[in-house]
Amino acid sequence: MPVIDQNSFEVISRSPDQTRRVGMRLGALLQRGDVIGLEGDLGAGKTTLVQGIASGWGSLDAVSSPTFVLVRVYRRLDGENLYHLDAYRLSGPSEAVDLDLDNMLSQGPLVVEWADRVKDALPPECLWVRMRWIAEEQHDFIFTAQGKHYQSLLDHFKQEAYGIL
Repeated sequence: MPVIDQNSFEVISRSPDQTRRVGMRLGALLQRGDVIGLEGDLGAGKTTLVQGIASGWGSLDAVSSPTFVLVRVYRRLDGENLYHLDAYRLSGPSEAVDLDLDNMLSQGPLVVEWADRVKDALPPECLWVRMRWIAEEQHDFIFTAQGKHYQSLLDHFKQEAYGIL
């Protein structure tokens, strides 16, 4: 279990609806170029969190796991895109680079499931979310800011979602 430091924040979710609400609070704060890396085993809640992120960001598109298509694009009425990459089937960072991540980031935020598999292809500064299934009604999420922008994002998320300064 990782140590929680000043750059991290732990959230315990007790239901899929609560996980979606956490994601909605985070999604509302995302801007073009933001990267959210999700790490966790099957059943940890990654896709459920992304459903909330997309909804909070303003997408009207339904969210599903992009496992077989690798990248799904969710649109917002203002023309912005949110990219959802599932790196589970990628062999490593070079395959992620081939997907033209820079182009995606120039058009909107990027959320990566199984991000630990392609970490070297992602920008060093991002918001990392380590997710663990604890029990049927309990999932543990540790949000870690990597870089000043993401520390500010994490601080705003804590304030918006939990009233914590």
